[in-house]
Amino acid sequence: METELEQNEPIVRFHDRGHFQLDLRAQIVKSIESGTPRSVITFQYGVSRGTLCDWMKNHGSKEYQAKRNGSGLTDVEKRSIVRQIEQGQLTPHAARKAYGLSGDTLNKWLRSSVKENVELAVYDSFEMKGKPKNEPDTPDPEKEALKKALEHAQMKISALNTLIDVAEDQFKIAIRKKAGARQ
Repeated sequence: METELEQNEPIVRFHDRGHFQLDLRAQIVKSIESGTPRSVITFQYGVSRGTLCDWMKNHGSKEYQAKRNGSGLTDVEKRSIVRQIEQGQLTPHAARKAYGLSGDTLNKWLRSSVKENVELAVYDSFEMKGKPKNEPDTPDPEKEALKKALEHAQMKISALNTLIDVAEDQFKIAIRKKAGARQ
């Protein structure tokens, strides 16, 4: 089963690293649009992936370019794709494959979604004015929890330091990095 490109005459370049013939470039662009993987084209013709991307951007059909940048999708569909990615139901790679999107397009949608969400979570000072201020005498449960967490962390650090000291004594090796040691 030979493809249309394999049946044609040999590849002609002006020199080893030169330009391809225009009709051959047009055939390669059409084959990529029809679904031939770019890895096959790069192997078969010795064209870099960057060159293929440039050819597709500059010489690809309008339908192909519209499909690649997601302009065929409605805003609701775009938000749905972004929401699925943010909730972990879909990976970015799977979304690109499923909807035929480029990585740049999907990243642009994700960045704009983050900006929209930041605007939704704007700090409202009126909300804070209604809260009564804590008097210095009343204990704050959040402060107490933070103090307990700090004490717990300090105990854990001292236990780990003791463990390192014992290990250094028993095994006669220096575990801690000495100050001024060569990198």
